[in-house]
Amino acid sequence: MSDAVSFRPMTEADLDAVLKIEYAAFSHPWTRGIFLDGLGKYQIWLMFEGEQQVGHGVVQIILDEAHLLNITVKPESQGRGLGLALLEHLMSRAYAANARECFLEVRDSNAGAFRLYERYGFNEIGRRRDYYPAVGGREDAVVMACTLVD
Repeated sequence: MSDAVSFRPMTEADLDAVLKIEYAAFSHPWTRGIFLDGLGKYQIWLMFEGEQQVGHGVVQIILDEAHLLNITVKPESQGRGLGLALLEHLMSRAYAANARECFLEVRDSNAGAFRLYERYGFNEIGRRRDYYPAVGGREDAVVMACTLVD
């Protein structure tokens, strides 16, 4: 990370830039409608390196639980610690909203994300068979959880 990393909540005006990153990063990206619907329901944060938007993340808070729904770093910015910085920010915001545990699902094939979550402190607690659409069929999700701390 060469420039300072900063974060701010997403607004509807950010949608095109968010979708550009989302579609570059995933074979099965979230749609415009999913993000629009989430604006009123979830914490959606944008990550910037200097002036450049490099990622976004979505967390749902229900009472004392958080669910990490989406974390995305643009492909050309990956591998430099930005994913961990974004994850730390999202978990800090969830803790500030009184969440004390966080859950997530990650594609079984997404070894990089799995390692990131393990590095942060998430542990595998189960699997969801055929959870994700995949090229040529369906793919399992690994369910992970961690305790949030201040």
